[in-house]
Amino acid sequence: MPAQEHSMAHLWSPFTLGGKPLPHRLAMAAMTRGRALPDGTPHPDAAIYYGQRAGLGLLIAEGTQPSADGQGYLSTPGIYTDAHVAGWQRVADAVHERKALLFIQLMHVGRMGHPENTPHHRQMLAPSAIAAGVDIFTAEGMKPAPIPREMSSGDIRQTIVDFAAAARRAIDAGADGVEIHAANGYLLHQFLAANANHRDDAYGGDSLRRVRFPLEVAAAVAKVIGPQHVGIRISPGLKIGGIAEGEETPEVYRHLVRQLSRLQLAYLHITHAGDEDHLASLRQDWHGPLVVNRPGRARSDIGEDIAAGVADVVSVGRMALANTDLVERLKTEQPLNEANPATFYGGGAAGYIDYPMMEAAAAQSA
Repeated sequence: MPAQEHSMAHLWSPFTLGGKPLPHRLAMAAMTRGRALPDGTPHPDAAIYYGQRAGLGLLIAEGTQPSADGQGYLSTPGIYTDAHVAGWQRVADAVHERKALLFIQLMHVGRMGHPENTPHHRQMLAPSAIAAGVDIFTAEGMKPAPIPREMSSGDIRQTIVDFAAAARRAIDAGADGVEIHAANGYLLHQFLAANANHRDDAYGGDSLRRVRFPLEVAAAVAKVIGPQHVGIRISPGLKIGGIAEGEETPEVYRHLVRQLSRLQLAYLHITHAGDEDHLASLRQDWHGPLVVNRPGRARSDIGEDIAAGVADVVSVGRMALANTDLVERLKTEQPLNEANPATFYGGGAAGYIDYPMMEAAAAQSA
């Protein structure tokens, strides 16, 4: 069997995650789509969107704010009101109807946002009063992310409560679990990075103290809904949102992952930034299911991490966005739809729920 076929064969073996069966090792990564209703309730089309992609088995829903303070972008969904719960219930029902699992990603943006995009227009929160140095899209166009307010000890305690309450609401909405977003330059990632966290209290300073906040969030969420319903995403060494972790990256993440492993969470999700040795060391430190995301990985290489034992599950983004029948296309070696970046964020059904399936695509080209 050719090496490529061998690695892809491993991709289709079943797996158990959080005590629940998955039909294969391919999952859908969280992707912001910017189509929520003005109050943060998922748009009715979200149930169609996620239901269409349920063949992926494990769907990690888009970044969802656990509180009004956690929002930073326009039209992102929340999970902190009764209306939000009702909206997510429709999504969960659509996913479960097709026998897939739904984990809602809890994303607090921290400094990576703009007050104009929040319900209350308050100053953004962050570990320290250091701007991200990026521009954020608002209703009036692109604007610099402003200097955030350094979180007080009370802010930290409240944010932990917000994450736990949001997780409870996600389960109430019918989700199978939540993924805590501690990656990609957002709040928990900001606490981990020395260039974003200049605190001199118990949540800043050396690398051991900078991991405290993400650990406390994870422990609080696991206590409320059970560790088997909790995943967490990290992105060691990823330079995004003004984050530059530097030489301390391996030390910070090995300590974080070793402590997280004790919580016996459903999975750890790593966005891989290129350091293979570090990924291998984290694989050894983590004693549960490992999901690996390699942005931009070629179709032919998707199964390699499973075949090599580097990952238990691999997640994909744009491929899942553009191909509702991705699993079937990969299994039968059919061409893939190309994702349209112009429709990634905001808008309506176009580029959201209208990507053609194989039969439709074949008919259009005939």
